[in-house]
Amino acid sequence: MSEITLSIPDETALALKLGPEAMAAELRLAAAVKLYEVGRLSSGAAANLAGLPRTLFLTKLADYGVATFKMTKEELAEDLARA
Repeated sequence: MSEITLSIPDETALALKLGPEAMAAELRLAAAVKLYEVGRLSSGAAANLAGLPRTLFLTKLADYGVATFKMTKEELAEDLARA
């Protein structure tokens, strides 16, 4: 596993009102959600980055306003037509 050290401004730490471990978890989740949202990571890989089970990661997406499944209206209509 790779390890990255990230310097956080004191103001950010104060604004988040989290201890170092909780802040690290929050930042990992935020990064995982964004990388999933832009299509750089699958939901499984993003969940792994966040340190969460995939099912829990998928439920956390709503907290960030990210859709769990990315289907266009056309794909959804086609999928429903096949059902």
